[in-house]
Amino acid sequence: MTGVDSASSPTCASSGWGRERVITASCGSFYPPLRSARPRPPSAGGADFCRMDGDQVEKMVLTKDGRKTAVDKECDGEEKKSVESKVYMDYNATTPMAPEVIQTVTEAMHEAWGNPSSSYTAEATFVPVSKITGQVEVDDIIAAIRPTTCLVSIMLANNETGVIMPISELSQQIQILNQNRMALGLPRILMHTDAAQMIGKGRVDGQDLGVDYLTIVGHKFYAPRIGALYVRGPGVTTPLHPMLFGGGQEWNFRPGTENTPMIAGLGKAAELVNKNCEDYEAHMKEVRDYLEKRLEASFGKQRLHFNSQFPGAKRLCNTCNFSVWGPGLQGRMVLSHCKTLLASVGAACHSEKGDQ
Repeated sequence: MTGVDSASSPTCASSGWGRERVITASCGSFYPPLRSARPRPPSAGGADFCRMDGDQVEKMVLTKDGRKTAVDKECDGEEKKSVESKVYMDYNATTPMAPEVIQTVTEAMHEAWGNPSSSYTAEATFVPVSKITGQVEVDDIIAAIRPTTCLVSIMLANNETGVIMPISELSQQIQILNQNRMALGLPRILMHTDAAQMIGKGRVDGQDLGVDYLTIVGHKFYAPRIGALYVRGPGVTTPLHPMLFGGGQEWNFRPGTENTPMIAGLGKAAELVNKNCEDYEAHMKEVRDYLEKRLEASFGKQRLHFNSQFPGAKRLCNTCNFSVWGPGLQGRMVLSHCKTLLASVGAACHSEKGDQ
């Protein structure tokens, strides 16, 4: 099986002038008047970058009715998911029941929840995706919910197949379920989605999705390697608790001086996505479709299977996952004839594991 995914590689959303503008925004924060200013002081110099570029990220996923949101920046996507997990644990501490988490097996979270160094213990239920549609079925998630369930976490789009999950439909069902749970004195179920693969390849609307938390990963749309966590109604509608304490930065959610260049780069990349998302999506889809046509012409329909094409399911514009069948088609032999193609044996975020 071979997968082609341009989510973490230069795309039309980031190449050429777009990439240069992101770099310029990051480097521009080193301009002497800004470099000597504090990132979030009462003066205008430093505050502009942290506040204004944060606004660009909010616009990327902002609810249509303008309800209050928070975008906590300055770390990677894994830390953001850890923050969201800790919020869930602290939230769950208000009830005597043992915590339980529901996730789909489309995301390899077994390591995160099974980490022996973690001080948190929770029972995790992993729900498989449909073999017919490639999506997680809403009814399967609802059926897996128990009285102890406090969190449902699902990727917005799968990073291997590109299939987009029915997050909005699931959120609507969970909202109905939460109304019944309140009457029974059960904890509200929080909803989280990891939008790392989706942002930059399609519009993401916080209100339409109906989630409490949404993870943003900068390098997936050619921002620097920085993450952000979108929270709906922080501290009011949705609980939010810090992992670290002291300093008071980021509204007391994450202490430490803000990394202004990274935040500036994230804000500029978010601005470009806001303005040009449809053009980026159309271009990537055109390139993906061309690749699939060329593969089919080269190998034939009998020897080629597209693992990312499911009837009735939408998929990302930049992801192609396919298998080539036939004798003597070892990966090394195929790649030896592809002089301009770079391929890896695993995910870039786990390169330290080698061939495992």
